Amino acid sequence: MKMKKGIGVSPGVAIAPAVILDTEEFDIPERHVPVDHAQAELSRLRKATGLSRKEIQDLRKRTAEKLGKETASIFDFHLGMLDDKLLQKKFSDTILGGHVTAEYAVNTVLRAYAREFLAMPKYLADRVKDIYDIERRLLRNLIGQRHQSLAHLRRKVIVLAHDVTPSQTAGMDRDHVLGLAIDAGGQTSHTAIVARALGIPAVVGLNDITAEAAGGEMVIIDGHRGVVIVDPDPRTIEEYEQYSRQQVEFIHSLDALRDLPAITKDGHEITLLGNIEFPSEAATVLEKGGQGVGLYRTEFLYLGAETEPTEEDHYRAYRQVADICHDRPIVIRTLDLGADKYTQSRARVPERNPFLGCRSIRFCLQNLGMFKTQLRAILRASIGAHVSILFPLITNIHELRQAKTVVRDVMEDLEEEGIEHRNDLPTGMMVETPSAALQCETFAQEVDFFSVGTNDLIQYTLAVDRANERVASLFTAAHPSVLRLLKEILRAGQRYDVPVSCCGEMAADPHFTLLLLGLGLRIFSCAPPAIPNVKKIIRSVTLEQALQVARRVMTFTSDKEVTNYLRVETRRVLPEAYGS
Repeated sequence: MKMKKGIGVSPGVAIAPAVILDTEEFDIPERHVPVDHAQAELSRLRKATGLSRKEIQDLRKRTAEKLGKETASIFDFHLGMLDDKLLQKKFSDTILGGHVTAEYAVNTVLRAYAREFLAMPKYLADRVKDIYDIERRLLRNLIGQRHQSLAHLRRKVIVLAHDVTPSQTAGMDRDHVLGLAIDAGGQTSHTAIVARALGIPAVVGLNDITAEAAGGEMVIIDGHRGVVIVDPDPRTIEEYEQYSRQQVEFIHSLDALRDLPAITKDGHEITLLGNIEFPSEAATVLEKGGQGVGLYRTEFLYLGAETEPTEEDHYRAYRQVADICHDRPIVIRTLDLGADKYTQSRARVPERNPFLGCRSIRFCLQNLGMFKTQLRAILRASIGAHVSILFPLITNIHELRQAKTVVRDVMEDLEEEGIEHRNDLPTGMMVETPSAALQCETFAQEVDFFSVGTNDLIQYTLAVDRANERVASLFTAAHPSVLRLLKEILRAGQRYDVPVSCCGEMAADPHFTLLLLGLGLRIFSCAPPAIPNVKKIIRSVTLEQALQVARRVMTFTSDKEVTNYLRVETRRVLPEAYGS
């Protein structure tokens, strides 16, 4: 029996024999063609692009019918890439300039795109799978190969693979594919999104699961804990079968919490909000029992788009969320662009390390036209809605004051133009760097609220790139230095009566709920599926219990001590969420 620890990206338990999905790789040599054959290569590429576009459109339609339009929208990125004029020009320039085959052009150009994506923030770097997916599809249609399919399965299996593309995941038959275990991958990849939508338990980031198991071996997938067990003994199988039944019962029990408040046993009410990227996700937040939107990421209006979105594009997206939420709070984060393909491909000299470069508020203050377009739309769309503006990656007081000045300038412009808008929107800032955390008392005197972005705060505090598999294990919210910074932020908020929310993945992890409550957090904002679990814990404890947990945790000197203690305390509060 072998146990592997990875990242659980889709909850649930699956027990079945393994099928190893071979990696689909193409060996594309640099082959040159005669000058007068280059146009023929271009024609071959156009034909392959047309076939690929038709396949993706069909796949998107089938996915929409099976999983809904929101999940199917991930293939809009694929279609957008195929239709991208810049990409097609690069293909053309490579073929005509180097007199090479269409296959070689596709391979070299898209691999260069993949390298760009790998240098981006984690939630964007995971999109590199989509680039590989597009590359393989184009190459198959150029070479004439048919891709490996899981549609032929006639028995229940768990799929083990080095990597799985979104197309392969969407094509899986839920009746036969019970679970996924993948060497590569991360929490925000499209593959993870599709697996969650299909309800397939999945664990990624396992590094070498395909080398540890053989086809036909019994495998257990634990998507809750991020664990994969190869060749389990009968006792382990029996324990996991019982655990699986417990999980199903527990998940059903959470449905009853939807319309109940997030209130502790001793009467302290907590605000539970949801994080969204697409307007339609606001409805999911409410369905899961959230009280509004605590973080609306707006970058996807840009990423994958061929042209810069207009003010009306922004306005329609924000208004859709406002119409769904009615009088519930909506926190719209201004553009967090800079460390992404959209900006780097347009830069005269791309940055070597864009994640530590001109991103977020820095990028907006250097691109005032783009920034003002977004702010105009927010101010217009906020009529009759409970909207707040959130500035990302503020690291010094000058940036904050500049951003607030731009908002006032935009208000004056709208006033002069006679355009109806809100002129009293609360403004807040993300606290996601040590410099911001250590200056919170200064910032607290000039903002209406704080939102702690723990993902970046952890990354910048610990000097760990969580997209780098060699150091990803060092990325942890339980590090004592991170917890001390959190405590200082919350103290500053209490001292100056400034509300503080937490919108990073830490807020969605039920193991940290007790600690965050005890440290003084009263506003949680997390991914919609996590809301019921966090609410359950809040309703199962007293504030005094949480305070005791926080006091104990702050005496620990290592992240392992913190993690182990919080797991024990959470299990004590919520035993039904754990196996026996």
